[in-house]
Amino acid sequence: MAPTNTNQFQTHVWAYYHDHGRDLPWRREPLEAYPILVSEIMLQQTQVARVIPKYEAFLGSFPTIASLAAAPLAAVLKSWNGLGYNRRAKYLHEAAKTLAPKSRWQLANLTACKGIGYNTAAAVCTYVYNEAHPFIETNIRTVFIHHFFHDHMAVTDSELLPLVQASLDKANPREWYWALMDYGAYLKASVGNLSLVSKHYAKQSTFSGSNRQLRGQVLRLLAGSKHSEMKLQTILPDQRLQVVLDTLQKEGLITRQGRYYLLPS
Repeated sequence: MAPTNTNQFQTHVWAYYHDHGRDLPWRREPLEAYPILVSEIMLQQTQVARVIPKYEAFLGSFPTIASLAAAPLAAVLKSWNGLGYNRRAKYLHEAAKTLAPKSRWQLANLTACKGIGYNTAAAVCTYVYNEAHPFIETNIRTVFIHHFFHDHMAVTDSELLPLVQASLDKANPREWYWALMDYGAYLKASVGNLSLVSKHYAKQSTFSGSNRQLRGQVLRLLAGSKHSEMKLQTILPDQRLQVVLDTLQKEGLITRQGRYYLLPS
């Protein structure tokens, strides 16, 4: 991409952000590592409008990373209830135990934690420390496909990454990524999800009637109290229930004591 194109692209994105930038709770001062990590994990596969109330409630329950690390997993899962993809809560809980003793996080610290990939780690370091790391997520992918690959199919992130790097505002990377995120959200709402032409796009399965829905129902029931398998079968008469219970148990999201299933302590 020629420098002129880079400048024009930056000007366009900054102009949109200047007029339409969003006020989101994880962008407010003080910008601290723990709340931003919570927001980044929650925003994986979940829309902003659903995340905001859960984010605020979660930080109300676990205001510091030390409090999250010390909490029982059952309490973390109860607080996470309603967001879905509950493995994220378990990974966040495990990451808190690793990261709590560290005064400053680095990419290597974060990516060493299960459930935190490079893009999430780079986003955290960028937003917290204003470090200039190139990374891609769905809104960013949408922006670059729209401007540079609008007539292409099966676009790879390796094709997009040099453009992300070339256009990165190294003097103010944090706010530049906020601008990209907000502009990408606008594009998805106005012209559609252009990530569909990305080779990395994975269509989310239908939730209603899915295993994900059944998993969530089990966890919501166990958040209230322990239940026997017979009781669960009565409440959730589904032939997949035993497989779901076995899978949740293997993942460490539930445990069994005698006849009863419950959230882990």
